Amino acid sequence: MAMKIRLARGGSKKRPFYSIVATDSRMPRDGRFIEKLGTYNPLLAKDSEDRVKMNMERVQYWLSQGAQPTDRIARFLEAAGVRAKSTRANMQKAEPGDKAKKRAAEKAAKTASAE
Repeated sequence: MAMKIRLARGGSKKRPFYSIVATDSRMPRDGRFIEKLGTYNPLLAKDSEDRVKMNMERVQYWLSQGAQPTDRIARFLEAAGVRAKSTRANMQKAEPGDKAKKRAAEKAAKTASAE
């Protein structure tokens, strides 16, 4: 059974509140889970202690059983000092497309020749 440690969304519309859960990876995001490991409230200030609460003993147990944390949970564990910081995939979504790059290069060449 492939285990995950991930977020399960709760809260009302536009007021998110997440539970940190250990679950089978085949289950839906807000569906059945095996154990609740903590909570995450993104509406609180980033420096607040109540923003992320985790039962570290149980998180360590599930990690030792082979559970894979999602990207967001891995960041929480890195901040808590439980996991070593890993390299992340930079998807470069904000990078302009090929045509925009070409236009920028042409514009730069035009201004350079004008000077």
